[in-house]
Amino acid sequence: MAKNPEHRDLFPGALEIMILQSLRLKPMHGYALVKHIKQVSDDLLQVEEGSIYPALQRMLREGLLESQTGTSSKGRPTRIYRLTPAGIRHLESEVVSFERMFAGFSRVLAAARA
Repeated sequence: MAKNPEHRDLFPGALEIMILQSLRLKPMHGYALVKHIKQVSDDLLQVEEGSIYPALQRMLREGLLESQTGTSSKGRPTRIYRLTPAGIRHLESEVVSFERMFAGFSRVLAAARA
């Protein structure tokens, strides 16, 4: 089956940055994160639930997030994730790194057009 060229895989660390940045706005459960990322990106970014939960668990283990039991909008028990101070520091560091990488990538693209 041919891969849809409009749906590309994310670069390593992109999902983590999007999760951390989203949780910087407000605490959310996993499915709300999936919907938030899709909505904010105007449907350009599709995050699968099957990839977000392992990432959330890893970030919990690393101390970037904390969670508590909450209730979803449908009244079901769920885990609500929030950023820790370590998560905020990690996000800020990753954003700086991403911005440097993106600047280099942009320069390569600009040179190819020249």
